[in-house]
Amino acid sequence: MAKILAINAGSSTLKWQLFLMPEEKVLAKGLIDRMGMRQSSITMSVNDQVVIKRDQDMPTIAAAVAAVMNALKESGVIHDLTELKGVGHRIVAGGEVFSESAILDHQALAQVDALAEYAPLHNPPEAAAVRAFAHRLPRVPQVGVFDTAFHASMPAVNYRYAIKQEFYEQFGARKYGAHGTSHRYVASRAAALLNRPLNELNLVSMHLGSGASVTAIKNGRSYDTSMGFTPVAGLAMSTRSGDIDPSLVLFLMQKLHLHDPQKMIDILNRESGLLALSGLSPDMRELQAAAPNNPDARLALDVFNNRVIKYVASYLAELGHADGLIFTAGIGEHDEDVRREVIAGLSIFGVKLDEQANRDPHGETLISTPDSTIPVFMIPTNEELMIARDVMQLV
Repeated sequence: MAKILAINAGSSTLKWQLFLMPEEKVLAKGLIDRMGMRQSSITMSVNDQVVIKRDQDMPTIAAAVAAVMNALKESGVIHDLTELKGVGHRIVAGGEVFSESAILDHQALAQVDALAEYAPLHNPPEAAAVRAFAHRLPRVPQVGVFDTAFHASMPAVNYRYAIKQEFYEQFGARKYGAHGTSHRYVASRAAALLNRPLNELNLVSMHLGSGASVTAIKNGRSYDTSMGFTPVAGLAMSTRSGDIDPSLVLFLMQKLHLHDPQKMIDILNRESGLLALSGLSPDMRELQAAAPNNPDARLALDVFNNRVIKYVASYLAELGHADGLIFTAGIGEHDEDVRREVIAGLSIFGVKLDEQANRDPHGETLISTPDSTIPVFMIPTNEELMIARDVMQLV
């Protein structure tokens, strides 16, 4: 038995789960919020019971990591830090360097730093978390689990952009995708539910949350995905624009008198999507409550569903046939209206929704009717478990 810590670090949050492996039992999980800001806090649960919840000053990632270590000992789930046999870290951008999870030694971590230009909001805090844990746990292997790794199997016809080859060769200008760990997990669970080998299956996985992406999975491997060079591409998301004409970006910069391209990128990442369309909120629940009396909220919901339908339909054409469709992540798991609207939009393919199963799914649920041409599943994602599994495999 081994205790493995799975880490998801952001610029102001740090989420973690402690697993007992190979039993895959969650011993504890927690969240540090507002890291580096005023009124930062730590929350920790054991057996789904909150055991620690308090405000605590954590100005740096190093302070947050120390708080995690202290909380684990304070709660009694570990008695000594030597009980930890590995720490796995979600890292967004692995570029073409990391096509699978890897132990993060000094050389590998330097490569993560170099890839920060592909994910400037994500890789730097993730690398800082790795260093902070390595400092506290110098003899414990640190493992990187890359969002982009699952998509390394995409063929060039799907990852190359129609721009000069030198831009790809010199600057790595290509599609990388994201949410790979989630798509990989739910694909494996779909194979188990279908009782078939994953490498024989064609699937379309819809990771629909605040960030959202659709992935075509061919013979168990990523074949195409909606996110692009960065996670801003693809679907309309909570605050991200999704696909947009690049000429419009230049046009808007001129009209808004923006000289710093980063400001335009911030608009596309933080001030667009459902928030911009509705003028109200990036939260799907608030928009659905407002939609009956608010045309802009209704439009935001319709655009979200429309983009999902377009991508799924195009991937069904790419794959030739599909053995399953999967809804996952916050919206995909909890929003029956989105699932209903998306499946209705795919009715031309003979996909049919079981209304009762869709209204009240319990865990992993088949939500299509027996005569549906393609089985449709709602499968809760578990990226942390995938991280723990990869750590066990490597260490």
